[in-house]
Amino acid sequence: MKGIVLGGGLLLAASAGVAQTPQGDPKATEQWSPAVPVVTPGTFAGWNAPADAVVLFDGKNLDQWSAVNTGGAAGWKVADGVFTVKKGTGNIQTKQSFGSYQLHLEYRIPANITGEGQARGNSGLFLASTGKGDDGYEMQIMDSYNNPTYVNGQLGAIYKQTPPLANPARKPGEWQTVDVTWSAPQFGADGAVTRPAFVTAYINGVLTQNHTEVRGGTVYIGKPKYVAHGRAPIKLQDHGDPSQPISYRNIWIRGLKD
Repeated sequence: MKGIVLGGGLLLAASAGVAQTPQGDPKATEQWSPAVPVVTPGTFAGWNAPADAVVLFDGKNLDQWSAVNTGGAAGWKVADGVFTVKKGTGNIQTKQSFGSYQLHLEYRIPANITGEGQARGNSGLFLASTGKGDDGYEMQIMDSYNNPTYVNGQLGAIYKQTPPLANPARKPGEWQTVDVTWSAPQFGADGAVTRPAFVTAYINGVLTQNHTEVRGGTVYIGKPKYVAHGRAPIKLQDHGDPSQPISYRNIWIRGLKD
């Protein structure tokens, strides 16, 4: 999570474009027990986009993405078929907006990662980015390999809401897969929720969220709540960690009927 909506520990208001830190105690919404069981994943099995998918990153450029803060070109580094978070450039999001969907991405934590807890290989996948700031619904992406933190903030958590069912993190330096089915929330004419959002997710082939109900938008301090919105971009986070940043590759999406 990040900034005001920052997922897995997004504490940098500067990178989130937030002027002030919200009042309150962020630890009030940290859940530390019960511990999430560690599950060693099977052999890596990434795959290319199916015929009806929209390819969001093909290894060449970030033409499908823009900078959240400016609306201009995404400033993250592209090299050798992958792109890497560039600290200080801010979050990036897709130029296209989506409702419900199936999403695949692959990420890699640097082999020489440093730091601990939320300050270790922290990024975040915002399943729907509902405004210009760090808001939306975050599923945490970070290094949870032998790296304890609060369970509703570790890899695969719906940040500050629901811990993952398992911790299938691979060692830093290895490529890892994320596969998500997102059922977007629906709202009535008065803005009231008529159907909450639901998430099913697999990390490295292991089920981590099983049709989990999302209780509202991600917030770092306080309780989640819904604010009515329509189709929305998908966002990746520049958490601003001092340690080495995460890389991504092979991202594609299939729109689903809402």
